Amino acid sequence: MSEPSNGLNGHRDDIHWPSLVAAISAISAVGIAIGLGLPLLSIILEKRGISSTLIGFNSAMAGIAAMIAAPISTKMAHAFGVARTMLWAVVLAAISAVGFYYAEKFWMWFPLRLVFHGTTTTLFILSEFWINAAAPQRRRGLVLGIYATVLAVGFASGPLLFSVIGSEGLLPFLIGAIAILAAAIPIYIARNESPVLDEKPERHFLRYVFLVPSATVAVFVFGAVEAGGLSLFPIYATRTGFSETQAALLLTVMGIGNMVFQIPLGLLSDRMKDRRLLLSALAMVGLTGSLALPWLSSNWQLMAVVLLFWGGSVSGLYTIGLSHLGSRLTGADLAAANAAFVFCYAVGTVAGPQAIGAAIDISGNDGFAWAIAGFFALYVVVSLGRWLFRPK
Repeated sequence: MSEPSNGLNGHRDDIHWPSLVAAISAISAVGIAIGLGLPLLSIILEKRGISSTLIGFNSAMAGIAAMIAAPISTKMAHAFGVARTMLWAVVLAAISAVGFYYAEKFWMWFPLRLVFHGTTTTLFILSEFWINAAAPQRRRGLVLGIYATVLAVGFASGPLLFSVIGSEGLLPFLIGAIAILAAAIPIYIARNESPVLDEKPERHFLRYVFLVPSATVAVFVFGAVEAGGLSLFPIYATRTGFSETQAALLLTVMGIGNMVFQIPLGLLSDRMKDRRLLLSALAMVGLTGSLALPWLSSNWQLMAVVLLFWGGSVSGLYTIGLSHLGSRLTGADLAAANAAFVFCYAVGTVAGPQAIGAAIDISGNDGFAWAIAGFFALYVVVSLGRWLFRPK
């Protein structure tokens, strides 16, 4: 886990923009397609008379696909090359995106979900590995902050695009497929600059989950809070007494916090010798904000201010966790750890909605805040343990 002295992610301070632009723009195009596709697919299934339970079950295939694809992605990249694997993933993702329109039987949507989310997971893993490998050591936080910001804009653009084009006909599916195919252009242009995996990882895939727990537990908490918190927050807000419009605006404020804080947090992390301190601080902000939610229900403005910083801290766990991962590992180990990182995120997206939903059913509406606080408390405990024992 020593830092490299040369190569793409050595101690240079210059940013190698061709590689970074290729990886960032590629994954941002995929982010637009996913942001468009998630609401589109749910609306179409509802129009076909599919029950909410079955829609949720079908949507859960995204997390399952990510968990399956994570350990396979680095093996494919080792065998065929990073850029070539990404290009094939782009093609398969685009084909499956259009396939939803022509799949009239509901059961056909399950293998399509596996292909679509499996290939987009591959793109996420290899893009993040490419970015981490190309980022100079002393400016890694800045680079990943730019990546997180652009990706957040891509995800936010998807629902906006959906609100304009609607769900009728082939057009929204074609637009999603075209957005994905557009990702192939920068990947192909910079294909000769993609990182080379000429060695296999030294450890089994699951070992990387526990190798850098400050990063992997951070992304697990992020996935749980993002998937569970954002999906159930409208229910929590309306039961609290806010209107649907006010609830939607609060979600927008959280999204703004996600976008505006990533670059400043990245710059701050570059000035820190150990990024675990910043990760612990972000978890404390998340924990404090979660515990404060029940006492903010009577004041929309105050809740909006808290959620602005809370949204930034939640997403910061992903950005700084990924940056910490890149500062500890290189080469094939970094690629495998990136896969483990995304795997933990996928586990979080499956566990979060279940835990938060159950907490609401058991302890009432405030169970929403207590469950989210529990996830942040988990990370605080892990981070404090790492600090106390200070493993090398």
